[in-house]
Amino acid sequence: MIVEKQYLKLDLPEGNFKLELGGVLSEIDIAFETYGTLSQAKDNVVFICHALTGDAHVAGRHEGDEKDTGWWSNMVRSGGGIDIDEFYVVCANILGGCSGTTGPSSINPQTGRPYGSLFPNITVGDIVTVHKMFLEQIGFEKIYAIIGGSFGGMQALEFSVRFPEFSEKCIAVATG
Repeated sequence: MIVEKQYLKLDLPEGNFKLELGGVLSEIDIAFETYGTLSQAKDNVVFICHALTGDAHVAGRHEGDEKDTGWWSNMVRSGGGIDIDEFYVVCANILGGCSGTTGPSSINPQTGRPYGSLFPNITVGDIVTVHKMFLEQIGFEKIYAIIGGSFGGMQALEFSVRFPEFSEKCIAVATG
């Protein structure tokens, strides 16, 4: 399965995003990948939260790769544990990461240079709030499940505590 990384500029309330520890981001770009087919009722969405060393490339391969390079290709596939013939799977890189979503290597719009060590401190709460805003912006009012392993599981739990009505199910794997 060949997949393509996609990008979205998040619409921010009042033109910026206030972080829980006091910082502010005036722009947030989200890098993400999707797998499977969205049902007409939009009731088959599974959002996967990646681990600390992961990224949005959950399954399959990118154009030019010789083999599957996704970190969960054995799970997210046709006939897999998360069956893309049944579910529409979305995974976005975390805020503050280094794989396309706004983070320290991103250009600070105020300086025109990478944030580097000046990237503001963030919390898991910031990460999941950005993910919810992203999911809403791409058209979801509710999702079927949120799933994550390790640090991704911590995100899934935090998401479910903060936004209990947004996801029908929460699956946290190898968390704590």
